[in-house]
Amino acid sequence: MNDHAAIPRTNWSRNLHFRTGRVYAPTTLDEVQQIVRANPKLKGLGSRHSFNDSADSHDAQISMRAVKSVHIDAAAKTATVGAGVAYGELAPVLDQAGYALHSLASLPHISVGGTIATATHGSGVHNGNLATAVCGLEMVTADGNVLLLSRDHDGEVFKTAVVHIGGLGIVTAVTLDLLPRFNMTQVVYEDLSFDQLQHNMEAILGAAYSVSLFTTWQSNRATQVWLKQKVQPGVTPSAYEALPKEFYGATLQKVKLHPLREMPAQNCTEQMGSVGPWYARLPHFKMEFTPSSGEELQSEFFVAREHGYEAIRAIETLKDRITPHLLITELRTIAADDLPMSMNYKRDSLAIHFTWKPQEDAVRALLPAIEAELAPFQVRPHWGKIFTVDAKTLQSRYPEMQQYRDLAKKLDPQSKFRNDFLNRTVFAS
Repeated sequence: MNDHAAIPRTNWSRNLHFRTGRVYAPTTLDEVQQIVRANPKLKGLGSRHSFNDSADSHDAQISMRAVKSVHIDAAAKTATVGAGVAYGELAPVLDQAGYALHSLASLPHISVGGTIATATHGSGVHNGNLATAVCGLEMVTADGNVLLLSRDHDGEVFKTAVVHIGGLGIVTAVTLDLLPRFNMTQVVYEDLSFDQLQHNMEAILGAAYSVSLFTTWQSNRATQVWLKQKVQPGVTPSAYEALPKEFYGATLQKVKLHPLREMPAQNCTEQMGSVGPWYARLPHFKMEFTPSSGEELQSEFFVAREHGYEAIRAIETLKDRITPHLLITELRTIAADDLPMSMNYKRDSLAIHFTWKPQEDAVRALLPAIEAELAPFQVRPHWGKIFTVDAKTLQSRYPEMQQYRDLAKKLDPQSKFRNDFLNRTVFAS
């Protein structure tokens, strides 16, 4: 079977050059099985939106991006989709059929298979990460056989396999829970004092279906608050002119805004209270906008939401070290789940996301200080972004990690799917 040379040999931001030139792009399940059986070492590759070496390989990679089937089961209210389909490709199909997903990430360009592998998320105090919508998995394991897992029949094995961080097999199809489609509005407020968070944090973070706060860590404030509100049936949302002019002291936007105030906003999803379908409001950016590459790095850290204010203030002490290397920080909430390798396992979370300038050496030198400030809160880093937390500490933060390790050894006894990242972060003794 021929390699697929058209798939770029870097990750999305180009800070990582993959160490293998061999990448497969199958279009059928049979082809995936053949590739897995033919390669003693292999690594799954999604939309390349990881900022670390979690998808890297010295030997061979397999991309599922050509596997984009969508089958809707109206009776079960589920959709079974090819692992390579992007959420931005899937969502309009679901919407046209009368369905929605409960949440979307800020960028709609990422693939379903890669997204669930790292528990990537949107925002909302009642919204789990995107992996929590998974009710079934189809995976090719190390022997080339197909393993089918479901929430209803496979219990802890299923839960452990959903956020699989690439160590269990090659996910070929995912079954997702569906909701009835809905419309949303999006409104932005500017300049929210962090002082408001001390006594009003829960009210602020719960003020809409999805809430995001952006900050540069300077001036004791969130520069923007994005409120994404679900439109209830039979209710006509307020026109822009009738929207509240203040939100906890923050002022209503006068023009459409990009999270980076100086950047043009045409590529952002529509704001100022206009009504649109769920998939055109939950992400921050439009699907037709192709993100530029090589202009940023990302890190993200998760703490229990009950400690969110203290964590924010702890990071703020580093503001003068952070800001020279920072583009923007986003604060979001994610509901607790029961997926052992999820950053939100058994705790409602505040996610503190750093979008960095492409200054990797400086960022990596700074991360230990950020992680140390967050250590009292048992911080968990995003699996697909840059962090320096060591394996021993990670294992202490994930109480069921041994369950994942045991399942990996059972499904992949020869460590076909392990790479340097997994050996360093999960399997180090």
